[in-house]
Amino acid sequence: MKTSDEKRVKANDYRTVVIGGDVRPTGRYESLFARGEADQIFGHLVPEFRLADYSIVNLECPLVSIASPITKTGKNFRASAECLSGIVNAGIRAVNLANNHIMDQGETGLRSTLVACRLRSIDCVGAGSNLEQASRLLVSSLGTIRVAFLGLAEREFSSAGRRSPGFNPFDLMTVYKIMRLAREEYDYLIVLYHGGTEYYPYPSPRLQSACRLLIELGANAVICQHSHCPGCYEWYRGYPIVYGQGNLITDGPAGGNPERYKGFLVKLKLAPPPGRSVTMERVNYVQSVGQLGVRRMNSAQETTFERELHERSRTAADPEAIENEWRRHCDNKCPEYLSRLFGYGRVLSAINRRTRFKQKTLRAGRLAVLLNLVRCESHNEALVSILETLLAEKASEAKDRRADGL
Repeated sequence: MKTSDEKRVKANDYRTVVIGGDVRPTGRYESLFARGEADQIFGHLVPEFRLADYSIVNLECPLVSIASPITKTGKNFRASAECLSGIVNAGIRAVNLANNHIMDQGETGLRSTLVACRLRSIDCVGAGSNLEQASRLLVSSLGTIRVAFLGLAEREFSSAGRRSPGFNPFDLMTVYKIMRLAREEYDYLIVLYHGGTEYYPYPSPRLQSACRLLIELGANAVICQHSHCPGCYEWYRGYPIVYGQGNLITDGPAGGNPERYKGFLVKLKLAPPPGRSVTMERVNYVQSVGQLGVRRMNSAQETTFERELHERSRTAADPEAIENEWRRHCDNKCPEYLSRLFGYGRVLSAINRRTRFKQKTLRAGRLAVLLNLVRCESHNEALVSILETLLAEKASEAKDRRADGL
């Protein structure tokens, strides 16, 4: 039911923002991106990007020619700067760099990415040479509407510091200051949140509370990425929160998790001032299945996808149900986390996964110590600082050894 104010707004006064999920132009996709084959890469989605007033995706890969991988867990990605041709030709206007892979090739990789985007007139948000730059809003004027984007990511490797480059780490105190000081610069604020649990289609209780608080602080939409699978969504105080779009373009092994090949664009329609009315549509697709590139779901696929998405979203509206789903997920992941915590190799990890021997043998006193270290804010802060220092020392020693070997 439209209000009287909404009825007075003409259809062409609205502005459309299209948001895409994780894009990684590596593997079989790198040559297609470098040649600018936008239609082959993004397929049916190209008109969505080109017809939108503004479009933005998450670029989850530094663009640099020479490898200089940092020490981290997980893979270190990179692609050539020429890969921006595929993004430019698709009509995508901006990239979010706040993610856990943008510093895979260190400061050189981030700097190269920022330079490449500037040369191709691609707007960037969410990363910079220090925390002040990484946390800046990207503000774009779409007719009479000023839309701001805030890119942030959960703290994995290479978040920015006061004097160090990286992505904008999620910190509610910093977000509050940014939104308070910059409130007059925009009419709408869209938060792009890179976080959550991989291949888990629900928000954790903490993530849901954080996203709802972002809306309470003044955000007009919160879009979560990184989970590599379609999640769910909810409307909170009149504004949308999306808990996982799924991948947009990522090459992957055959037979991998089928959810990694599904996703949806988020299409937001924004009313002109003085109102701040937002509507949301989704464009559902599959990618890298049977052939390279993206294509819209067929009717049968879309019917099943929409039914499952709505079922998950009904669950998201119930905090108790979200708590229960989270407990079940953590129980399933318990052997994996304990194996990582105690530094098990492949063999011991496999045995622990089958037998759960570690959780059976841990004594209550030992568990209490571990819990206190990671749960208490002061202990957690000290532990993180200690581990960061030790890791930096080990990385420096490894670099010296490589230099001596040359």
